[in-house]
Amino acid sequence: MNGLFFENIRISLESIRTHLVRTILTVLIIAFGIMALVGILTSIDAIEYFLTEKFTMMGDNTFNIKKRSMRIQIGSEVHRARYYEAISYEEAINFKDNYDFPAFTSVHTFATHIATLKYKSEKTNPNIRVVGTDENYLITSGNELSEGRNFIPNEVHFGAHVTIIGSELKKDLFKNNVDPIGKIISIGPGKYRVIGVLAEKGSSFGFSGDRNCLLPLNNVRQYFSRPNRSYTINVMTSQPELMESAIGEATGLFRIIRGTPLGEDNDFEITKSDKLVSMFIENLKYIRYAAIFIGAITLLGAAIGLMNIMLVSVTERTKEIGIRKATGATSRAIKNQFFAEAIVIAQIGGFLGIIFGIGIGNILSFIIGSSFIIPWIWIIVGVGLCLVVAIASGYLPATKAAKLDPIESLRYE
Repeated sequence: MNGLFFENIRISLESIRTHLVRTILTVLIIAFGIMALVGILTSIDAIEYFLTEKFTMMGDNTFNIKKRSMRIQIGSEVHRARYYEAISYEEAINFKDNYDFPAFTSVHTFATHIATLKYKSEKTNPNIRVVGTDENYLITSGNELSEGRNFIPNEVHFGAHVTIIGSELKKDLFKNNVDPIGKIISIGPGKYRVIGVLAEKGSSFGFSGDRNCLLPLNNVRQYFSRPNRSYTINVMTSQPELMESAIGEATGLFRIIRGTPLGEDNDFEITKSDKLVSMFIENLKYIRYAAIFIGAITLLGAAIGLMNIMLVSVTERTKEIGIRKATGATSRAIKNQFFAEAIVIAQIGGFLGIIFGIGIGNILSFIIGSSFIIPWIWIIVGVGLCLVVAIASGYLPATKAAKLDPIESLRYE
């Protein structure tokens, strides 16, 4: 049995070598379909891994309170957009001071996204994000320091001119291994002393957290003031199992602080880090459906192309089939031979498609800063699909070859 199997494989490879051009075209069609399928799905796996890793870096025991987005109210009498008030500094600090729960609480706000940092003759591009934070922000945001120290409460309260910079900003401003700690840099129109450097976290989707610059919260209020500024509250509980209780108590306290009437919806949003991941991953399913559709259409075309090649092969090898039958080959053996040939062509295409697909998918993975992904599930699916394509496209030619009359076949030419 094994000898017959390997003999069929050998004959298949000889046939492929004889009709190399059209076999290559069919292999490429199959490879493209598998590449589209495996490549896109590998990319999605890389994105999911990245999102899970980055958005849950604060842990599964963290949530934030922020301004609620605008909502459209549609009723029998009114058709208007409901505007939700920004979370003020007083409300945020009131919550932080009165939230009596075993948790770390921090308040932060965005100062600007277009700051330029300068140190002597070196300066950054005008695209640095400046964040006003308190002494607990590093804990609740999942950031760590690689050098220096954190803000102290007095610096936050009095708005001291000190800053913590991202790792990329250190590289941009302090060349030749200059120690940034204690150096004076310009951030916009102000001068600030560097007291810390954030640990490197990597970049994604064109945005790098390593280019952030942190300032004391009250310094931002004074020097980067703008009307209707909203503040965000981060809360990190001591244990993940306390999350629901913490959210419930936070909701009740903040409704009191905001003066939300009984029966009214919350006029603020509470978001858990894992909820953000779920939202993004939920939206990725549509891309996955599109990838499967594209791959299915391409593989359908590949199956038709492979079937045509096999039918032409049967016609061209009619005399060979007649000789094999005349020398004792059974119809089953002939059928298995053509099935083997279809499977070999399909698997070669599938192998190339899987290799190219993994490569393309991991190019995106590299760009967004995710890990190298080997999608074993999609590799198995790709091999299985190639087998289905081979069986579907090889059945008709193999059946036709098996039913040929040996006498008619011998005098075909």
